[in-house]
Order: sequence, then C-alpha cells, then structure tokens
Amino acid sequence: MRSVLAYTAARFLLFGVAYGVLYLLGARGWLALILAALVSGLVSYILLSRQRDAVSERITARTDRMSRRLVDGAAHEDVPDVPSEPKSAGSGRADGGTGGTEPAEGAETAADDAAEDAGNAGDAEGSGKEEKEEAKGQAAGTA
Repeated sequence: MRSVLAYTAARFLLFGVAYGVLYLLGARGWLALILAALVSGLVSYILLSRQRDAVSERITARTDRMSRRLVDGAAHEDVPDVPSEPKSAGSGRADGGTGGTEPAEGAETAADDAAEDAGNAGDAEGSGKEEKEEAKGQAAGTA
C-alpha cells in the first residue's frame, strides 16, 4: 500500500510542478491543465519507472491472491454434500429418536429411489430385463 501512495503522491507532485511551470510561461485554463497532464505523464514515465513497477507488482500480487481465494471458495462450494438420512417428524433424528442407525419406518433413501427408477426403466423398455439379470449374475460370479 505504501508503494501505491508514494507513486500517486509523486504523480500529483509532477503534475503540480508542470502546471506551475506552464502557468509561469503564460498557459492558462484548460490549455494549462491539458498540457500539464501530458508533460507530467511523460516525465513520470521516465522518472517513476521503478515506482510504477513496484506498484504493478503489488497490484498483481493482490489480484492473484483475490483470484485464488475466489477459486478456492468456488471449489469449496462445489464439493458435494454428504447425503444425510431423512429425518422423521418431530424428533429431528432419522431413527425416530431411538438412537439406532436404521432409518425410520417409511423413510426412503436416495439409493432406494434410484433402484426403483432403474427397475421402472427396465419395465418400460420391456426387453432385455432377463439379460440384465443374467449380466448381474455373471458379474457377481466373476468378482
């Protein structure tokens, strides 16, 4: 932050000096402002190159840190949540408040829903159901 402030102060100082010199030479109003901006810009390009490089490095480092933080935050948000078991009404616990690990009666899990959907898809197709069951049996036999 110090390098940014030092560079900015030097630029303002150069502008003030350029404006003062142009004012003494007879330039007034908008003409003096425009010429002072041009002259101070050219002089600062030559005289303040090291300070400008320091400011550039500082700003680049800061934007890189911010970019990394944004990417890390986005990656953290994209991590899939661990599916929790459904909770029964009233107790706030999936086991109905008994302390067991089994889901409450009537509670279906995502795996049950997926299995049911897969079974329904096989029924809707109407063909290949026996082939799927045979492939399951062979896969279980080879494993």
